[in-house]
Amino acid sequence: MSISQYPAKVTMPQLGHPYPTVFAFLVERFPKIPREVWESRIAQGKVLGEDGAPVGMDTPYAPQKRVFYFRELVAEREIPFPEEILFQNDELLVACKPHFLPVTPGGAYLNQSLLHRLRERTGIHHLVPLHRIDRETAGLVLFSVNPKTRGRYGGLFRDGCIEKEYRAVSVGRVPDGRGSWLVESRLVPGDPWFVMGTEPGIPNARSQIQLLEERDGRALFALSPLTGKTHQLRVHLSSLGMPILNDRLYPRLQPRQPDDFDRPLQLLAQRLRFKDPISGKWQEFQSDRNLLW
Repeated sequence: MSISQYPAKVTMPQLGHPYPTVFAFLVERFPKIPREVWESRIAQGKVLGEDGAPVGMDTPYAPQKRVFYFRELVAEREIPFPEEILFQNDELLVACKPHFLPVTPGGAYLNQSLLHRLRERTGIHHLVPLHRIDRETAGLVLFSVNPKTRGRYGGLFRDGCIEKEYRAVSVGRVPDGRGSWLVESRLVPGDPWFVMGTEPGIPNARSQIQLLEERDGRALFALSPLTGKTHQLRVHLSSLGMPILNDRLYPRLQPRQPDDFDRPLQLLAQRLRFKDPISGKWQEFQSDRNLLW
């Protein structure tokens, strides 16, 4: 069994008819976790209140307070590919993650996450990612090392002050005579919830796409997301009739099956460039990973 060394947290919302106990709230808030599991966790002192005291079966519900618990997985599949640390100082850590590895724990992944691996490897237990990339995507992820300056680096992403460039290999015919596209659309959660769809309205997702090379029925692209919506680049390339090689979500959702480590999504977060808010110097990082090209 995998057990997280770091607590997850959930805030109890203000409700017109609050739950009688923290236990009742947890059972309804997480329907996929059997009530017997919560009973066991509480009995073992693995559920804590905001003050750090163990929660009991009769602990009353407390609106706006947080509950901390330690995630557990009976079985966790190993992701057999290493991460790389490309840069580290007192403020930042830049890592390059492999395909299939999530940035943070979630769902079926706990210890097999980039955050857990880096915390174990560096001993920096307050390490926090400043942004995310998809589990299926490989490439650069920026982490905050210093909690005191975390907000200033996070502001770079919030305010659009980070230059991001991706590489992707697509399948499908490239329209004749075209070498670049500015794709704008309105992305919304689709059906099922983990895919994105489009709807009419003011665009909220913009991507600059540049054709680099074409051969043997495949094309290599440089992609610059000008916004940061979920699956944005995957949807935009697919909308041009050039879906990313080995994409199981777009243009059509494929049947659910275990990861095929021999067929990674051919999308790479290759480059990050920004002006460091602490030093005032420009920083640029680039991944050396290769796609199937």
